[in-house]
Amino acid sequence: MDNKSTRILVCDDEQDVREMLQEYLGKRGFDVTTAANAQELRAVLARTGTDLIILDINMPGEDGLAVLRSLRADNQVPVIMLTAAGEVIDRIVGLEMGADDYLGKPVDLRELEARVKAVLRRKGEAADKKDSSAKVDTAQFGDYLLDIQAAKMTASDGSELPLTAMEFNLLKAFAQNKGRVLNRDQILEQAHDRSWDPFDRSIDIRISRLRRKIEKNPEKPTIIRTVRGLGYVYDPELS
Repeated sequence: MDNKSTRILVCDDEQDVREMLQEYLGKRGFDVTTAANAQELRAVLARTGTDLIILDINMPGEDGLAVLRSLRADNQVPVIMLTAAGEVIDRIVGLEMGADDYLGKPVDLRELEARVKAVLRRKGEAADKKDSSAKVDTAQFGDYLLDIQAAKMTASDGSELPLTAMEFNLLKAFAQNKGRVLNRDQILEQAHDRSWDPFDRSIDIRISRLRRKIEKNPEKPTIIRTVRGLGYVYDPELS
């Protein structure tokens, strides 16, 4: 996808930020539209397609996290969140809810451009992979069945196991790579969470939380196993 055909929507309540990002990205060939709040964002989405949204978290009224939650109900357009410096909790919550990346304010314009290009590139790679790879509809994780199309996991008694967006993306990544050892970088890439450093321990924490939900004994996992020095593997035949 070339820049001229890429439509970006910038949603921020600060006019100077909107104008700065529109001017900078516009000069680099992107087609940039702006919105000052959630209502204007939805109006733009209703009348035109958008390839990527840059969304501020701290907006008055309906904030960015609420907007992201409503978007992810029926729209998978990539979203880069803008967060105030040091707002780690907002950043983590946003990623758990399905944001593709985040960037702290004040915005470094060159870094923003790099992250926009990286997110769009991953989107294209994911689309290519989806077209070329075998389709996986369901996967068994111990006593639970993951339905990828319905984005839910159910127990043998039919009850649904609540999952965050990131937990679902992690399970989906493992399901699509059954029997293959994935390192942290590969897991983050396939779970659409490249904002985290592959050497960061956050992926280990997330898998630990996931194990507490699906493993009979999280201290001795058999469903998602650790391969020391390499990463993690999901292989139901060895469970």
